[in-house]
Amino acid sequence: MTAPQITTSTKEEREQFIIDRFACKNDCDNCGNCALLHNRVAEKVYADYINGTRSFEEITMELRY
Repeated sequence: MTAPQITTSTKEEREQFIIDRFACKNDCDNCGNCALLHNRVAEKVYADYINGTRSFEEITMELRY
């Protein structure tokens, strides 16, 4: 699943991507989403991406360090 580019997507499309991408899978041992997000809400973590000010990749790389 590739993140929609800011230049070719709407805010709603980016928000839906984040909701779908980080939906709870009820499989904590195999998922890793909560660990990546440091137990924060995905829509808040990726708010800059949703609003079109930072790329999905930039925020994701920041979370990994």
